[in-house]
Amino acid sequence: MLLLFSASVVSAQTKGKVEVIRDPRVDTLIARRAELNKAVSGEQVMGFRVQIFTGGNRKDAYNAQTKFLEEFPDIRSYVIYSEPNFKVRVGDFRSRMEAEKLQDDLRKTFMGTFIITEKVNPPKPDSDE
Repeated sequence: MLLLFSASVVSAQTKGKVEVIRDPRVDTLIARRAELNKAVSGEQVMGFRVQIFTGGNRKDAYNAQTKFLEEFPDIRSYVIYSEPNFKVRVGDFRSRMEAEKLQDDLRKTFMGTFIITEKVNPPKPDSDE
């Protein structure tokens, strides 16, 4: 009997408190991963683009796009046809301030640029992350 009683006391566990200590950068990485997953899924969000050309001639629109890409090869550009005009819009910016910075850089090359609010593509995920 004493043997049975001592076996039950030995196998019993006491409840304790577990404290998890983690680096605050873990939360940042989790948030960044969620952002990248959205980018990979192709989800569009509201943002800003800079319109650099409006006109009725398709060839002029593509010439404006080519001229832009020569100076800014890393920024996406889009040719849009909205009857009766072709429009060239550039960039996929989340904030208006980013779009205004590009607009300032473009003013010496393109006349009459302005900022458009529309759905934009998410940023390209960096390959080194």
